[in-house]
This record gives sequence, C-alpha cells and structure tokens, in this order.
Amino acid sequence: MATTRTAQTTWQGSLQEGSGSVELQSSGVGTFDVSWPSRAESANGKTSPEELIAAAHSSCFSMALSAALSKAGTPPTTLETSAEVELTPGTGITGIKLTVVGTVDGVSEEQFVDAANGAKENCPVSKALAGTTITLDASLKS
Repeated sequence: MATTRTAQTTWQGSLQEGSGSVELQSSGVGTFDVSWPSRAESANGKTSPEELIAAAHSSCFSMALSAALSKAGTPPTTLETSAEVELTPGTGITGIKLTVVGTVDGVSEEQFVDAANGAKENCPVSKALAGTTITLDASLKS
C-alpha cells in the first residue's frame, strides 16, 4: 500500500532578505524556520532543505540496512548513521556522504560493508537522489 507524506512551506519576501517556515504536516511534529542565510551560511537555529534531505537519507538508509541485515539472519543491535549534504550556492547539491557505524553480532567487517553498500544503492531516498554523488563510509563498532 502506498503512503504519502506532506510538508508545506510558506515563504515571504525575496530570496536574500526573505524567510519562511516549513511545516511537517503528516507527522505534526513541528514547524521549522528557514532562510537563505541559514541555508548558504550558518544555520543560526534554522533548518534548510539540505538538512531535511540529510535527515531523510540517514533514516531511510538505516532502515534499509537494518532490513538487509535482518533478512540475512544478523539483525543489528545499533546503527549510527549520519548524512552530510553539501550545497554549493549557484551550483546546487554537490554530494552526500553517508557514514554508518554498526554494532552487529555475527558479521565480518566485509559483510557489513557489502550490506551497507547494498542499502546505499537500494534505499528509496538514495534512488530519489541518484542525480548526485553519494559516498559511503561503513564500519563495525570496535
């Protein structure tokens, strides 16, 4: 069964001087302020499209990796995933770096890296972001 999630942004003013807010409507978890300076310079307590993409990508990837490891009979104890989305003003999103450190019993480092690469290629957010370079650093917690 398909699901749909909704967010709405209200923007006022020009790009440089204006500001807006994005409401996560489906979940109702909140409304977050956005502005161009918080996107292209320092966050200053506001979010950005790139931060929201990073949140979506890190959570989707973690779910995909958990599913793959569980299907192989080695469910993870913990996956700690970060996503860094790089924006170059005037160019756009120029790359995404996923980093995952896992605690998984019964798998070698090589098996974990293979599973992580599969998750990177197959999670729905990675597929949606296929127009940019996505890199991965995967390791088991020592």
